[in-house]
Amino acid sequence: MFPRLSYLEWMGGRADAVPYDLGTTGLSDDDVDRTTVVPPRLADLESSPAGASLEHLLATEYGVQPEQVLVTAGATHANFLAYASALGGDDSTVLVEDPAYPPLVETPRGLGAEIARFDRGDGGALDATRIDEAVTDETALVTISNRHNPSGALSETDAIRRVADAAASHDAPLLVDEVYAPYVIDERDGPFGGPSAASLENTVVTGSLAKFFGLGGLRIGWIVGPREFVDQARRIAYHLPDVAGPSRALAGRALYSVDALIEDRRERVETNHRLLSEFVASRSDLEGTVHDGSTFAFLEPVEATVEEVFGAAWEEGVLVVPGEFYGVPQRLRVSAGRAPTDVEVSLGRFAQVLTDVRR
Repeated sequence: MFPRLSYLEWMGGRADAVPYDLGTTGLSDDDVDRTTVVPPRLADLESSPAGASLEHLLATEYGVQPEQVLVTAGATHANFLAYASALGGDDSTVLVEDPAYPPLVETPRGLGAEIARFDRGDGGALDATRIDEAVTDETALVTISNRHNPSGALSETDAIRRVADAAASHDAPLLVDEVYAPYVIDERDGPFGGPSAASLENTVVTGSLAKFFGLGGLRIGWIVGPREFVDQARRIAYHLPDVAGPSRALAGRALYSVDALIEDRRERVETNHRLLSEFVASRSDLEGTVHDGSTFAFLEPVEATVEEVFGAAWEEGVLVVPGEFYGVPQRLRVSAGRAPTDVEVSLGRFAQVLTDVRR
C-alpha cells in the first residue's frame, strides 16, 4: 500500500557514520549522552506543574484553544494524521509543493490520494498564483513547508494567507509543515520566535521538538488547526500507538521553560547561517541561495556533477544530501545543523572535496 520512503531509508544511520555531517538539518547536540534518558539540556529544568498539559502549553504558544492541539509522536506522525483527516476517498487529490520533503508526497499517495504538484519557483519562493492555477474541486488538501525544505526559503504569514485563500476557493484546507519556521535570526511574533500560519482560516500546521530544539529523541510533534479537523485527527490517532508518557513529561519541561532553551538555539541559527553563507559566497563552483537566517541550502555544483561531488565527499567522510530525493538531481542539500565548531571543520573539508573533484 505505502510506497517506499527512499530518502529516509538512505539517510538512516549515515549522520552517525561520518565525521563531517553536512546532511543533518536539525540543530542537533553533538555531546548527547546516549546512556541517559533525559537530554542534558532538560536535566536541570523544572517539570511542568500539574494541569499544564502539553496541549495547554502548546495552545499558549500558538494562541489557540487546547482543543485545537493534538500531540503526536513527532512531525511525521502529525503529517500522517493530517493527511488521513483530509482525505475522503480514492479520488481525492493532494496538491504538494515541488520540490518537497519526500514524505509530504509519498504519505498521501500511500493513503490513496492522487498527487498534483506546483512549482515553488526560483529559490523556493512561494507564489499563490501557482496554487490558484493548480487547485481544483478534487483537491482535498494543499501542502507546503515553511521554511521550505530543501531550499530554506522562509515565507511570511501574508504570503501564506494568499495560499490559504487560493486553497479555500475550492474548499481545500492548507497544511503547513512548520518544523523549520523557528529558524530565524530576527524573531517574529509566532511560536518559538518564528512565523506561523496557525492563526489563518482554513489552515492546519504541524511542528515538533526535533529540528529547532534538537530534541528528536523525544518523538514529540503536534497538529494545530480548526477544532473539527483536529477532532477528526484525534479519532484517527486511536488506531495508532500513543505518545510515550516519559516523552510527554520531558517535553513538558522543554515547553514550560521554553525561553531558557530558545536563546541557545537562536545563537546556533545565527552562527551557522553565517558560516554557511560565507562558505557559499566564497565558492565559484557552487550556485544557489542561502536564504536569510537559513542553516541549509539547495546548491548546484557547476564544475562537476552531483554524482562526482557526492561520491568524493562520501569517500572523505562528508555527508551531503543528493537532490534526486527531492526530484532535482542536479542539486545537493547542504545543512549546517551541528555545533558551529563542527560545521566550520566540515565545511572546510567539503571545500577541499570541491577543489579536488574539479581538477
